[in-house]
Amino acid sequence: MKTLYLVRHAKSSWEFNLTDHERPLNDRGLNDAPRVAAYVASKMPKPDLIMSSDALRAKTTAFAFAKAYNISEDAIVLDYKLYDFEGRDLIRTILDCDDSIDCLMVFGHNNAMTHIVNVYGNKPIDNVPTSGFTAIEFSTEQWASISQGNTIFTCTPKELSK
Repeated sequence: MKTLYLVRHAKSSWEFNLTDHERPLNDRGLNDAPRVAAYVASKMPKPDLIMSSDALRAKTTAFAFAKAYNISEDAIVLDYKLYDFEGRDLIRTILDCDDSIDCLMVFGHNNAMTHIVNVYGNKPIDNVPTSGFTAIEFSTEQWASISQGNTIFTCTPKELSK
């Protein structure tokens, strides 16, 4: 059994004159990421591996989840290939994951996150929002052989505000 956690980075700021890769989280993102992370960590098992786009907004979101799970920031694998908006590199990274990892958590960007959630999950989602979390379970022992799995849990900041 393999479980994939997909997280879209928290809301980022357009306030500063920076490259897209270096955009930080805005106040809402700085609030939403730890709130969603704490809730998810209270409901879902700790991942075996956390991988993130190396873009500032994605890795800052990943750090919030690592803190909620009591995982060292140094344990997060940062990868430029996950700075992917279409999903090809994201899918390749997931399929190439070592089979010793049963639960993989990946932080990235839209449209890639929404695409992967809909290709591999069985619960259609129009748009994974910022700080949105989705867990998909697969009945296989090999990442390279995953196909459509079972969406077992989702969480968004909006759901936590109700």
